[in-house]
Amino acid sequence: MKFSEVDEASWPELQPYFDTCLIPYTGLAGKENPMQATAALERLRDFMDLVEIPYKGRIITYPAFQYGLQQEMSLLNEICRNVKSTGFKYVIVMSSDNLLQSEDLTEADLILSRSEMKELEGKELAAAIQAKIQILWNPVLLT
Repeated sequence: MKFSEVDEASWPELQPYFDTCLIPYTGLAGKENPMQATAALERLRDFMDLVEIPYKGRIITYPAFQYGLQQEMSLLNEICRNVKSTGFKYVIVMSSDNLLQSEDLTEADLILSRSEMKELEGKELAAAIQAKIQILWNPVLLT
């Protein structure tokens, strides 16, 4: 569910069911021409569908973090920390074109990078993402 789909009157009733926030990371540098920027946004949208559609009742997608250099993740870390302070238990950061490192994004609970899973397609990719999210929500599955 997108953040803009929630209205103020229903949020107190819905909030207990939405414990996970998804933050899309486009990672544009500003050097992209309009076609390249559009293509990057479409790749991210398609990748996010693998989380947004199956988990619509539990995950809320926040606005995308569009610009940023991978070397400087402090602002994205701060956003993750701030989102948690509003009541979300988990924050997932998703990127289609950037390889994000957990040591750089210590405030994110899960990082899903399409470039890290480039050998997977279709149902295999969806299953891998689902497994990572299930482990996030149920850490006992690791044992």
